Amino acid sequence: MAIFAVHYTYEPAKAAVRDEYRPLHREWLGEEFRAGNVLTCGPYPDGTGALILIRADSLDGAEAFLANDPFNAHRAVDGVRVVEWTQVYGPFDS
Repeated sequence: MAIFAVHYTYEPAKAAVRDEYRPLHREWLGEEFRAGNVLTCGPYPDGTGALILIRADSLDGAEAFLANDPFNAHRAVDGVRVVEWTQVYGPFDS
């Protein structure tokens, strides 16, 4: 399985939507982390977005996986960039 870097972009106009669905979003992330699909995740300190590292078989698989995120289901994210990522050094098993 490949590792994909997911970059979420947030705009201030949707802050209330994110606040409403953040508990469900984090619950989903936690479940997927425990299942081994999410490797690490967290928001950018300036509030402009977040980074999620996930495992998936393909780009299509990564995008299908992300469709289950409550933030995406409720349109709380303004932009999503998904790119395959290669770990050179680090904690994640290949």
